[in-house]
Amino acid sequence: MKTVAVIGTRGFPGIQGGVEMHCQNIYPLISDANFRVYRRKPYLTPESTRTYPNITFVDLPSTRVKGFEALFHTFLSVMHIIFHRTDAVHIHNIGPGLFAPILRLFGFKVIMTYHSANYEHKKWGPFAKALLRLSEHVSLRWCHRIIFVNKFQMEKYAEKIRRKSTYIPNGLHPAVPVAETDFLSSKGIIPGEYLLAVGRITPEKGFHHLIKAVQECPQVSQLVIAGGSDHDSTYLNELRALDTHHKVIFTGFTAGNDLAQLYSHARLFVLPSENEGFPLVLLEAISYHLQVIVSDIPATHLLQLPQSCYFETGNTTQLKEIIEHTLTAENTNNYNFDITQFQWPEIAATTARILTSS
Repeated sequence: MKTVAVIGTRGFPGIQGGVEMHCQNIYPLISDANFRVYRRKPYLTPESTRTYPNITFVDLPSTRVKGFEALFHTFLSVMHIIFHRTDAVHIHNIGPGLFAPILRLFGFKVIMTYHSANYEHKKWGPFAKALLRLSEHVSLRWCHRIIFVNKFQMEKYAEKIRRKSTYIPNGLHPAVPVAETDFLSSKGIIPGEYLLAVGRITPEKGFHHLIKAVQECPQVSQLVIAGGSDHDSTYLNELRALDTHHKVIFTGFTAGNDLAQLYSHARLFVLPSENEGFPLVLLEAISYHLQVIVSDIPATHLLQLPQSCYFETGNTTQLKEIIEHTLTAENTNNYNFDITQFQWPEIAATTARILTSS
């Protein structure tokens, strides 16, 4: 049975992030390979002690310094891999992909999953963006195989890159709505009365647009934002300052039954992101049969939603108008979205074939 080393993720379980949830949903489903997952110690939680039959965790030091943590941890992971051989290395995202040539030099098969074009995120300065673009160039050239979670991103590249690339979207587990509301009560959230947004508290998620839009929207009494801050509280403090009408409730990083409660009792789900690779939280919201409003970015068009669900990215006036219309219109949940193509078992099986092929 082949062994695959996994780098470029903070780790799982119980660690916030789209890449982290992607990994948590895929690797335990692949039974015909063993995985060695490199995790970042500062992000481990009590839930991270959970074990899996085919997964070994290697917890290495890391920083939480923005722009440095991924490279530092990936460097340590690569050094460990060189001295502890494996059949293949699975890299997550373009930043850690900078180390692909070193792994190739030591004879490893290298596969990368391209989650998003990180250099498009506003949180990065000019130097970091330049380094990420360099990492993208190196990754695409030196990795043996590339998995794209966003087919529009894959289609941007030359035929030489596309020949060794595969589009494999993110997935979901069938939603199980819950009746409990104890978590909501603990946060002062009124079931059926709130708008919901889910994601890491970073500028590219566009929560500032959503908060501005609901301030003057009388139909909205509560907006719940479920997600934690990564490195510092600067952006979170900016969001709090925008909430002049005291409508916003921040729950922090929320998962498991608590998150299921939020999805089960929400009135409407909004994804205001300026940039996404493949929005897992949008899939989750749809699986709970929530009416959704999303920013008009390429990633949200992967799901081919009705045009009435979209608003111009960053246009808070239009977002406010669509929210008001959606909340007052009759039978707003008038579309049926086919989620059969986004099932984790099939996605894991396709990924396994790429990771374990010779």
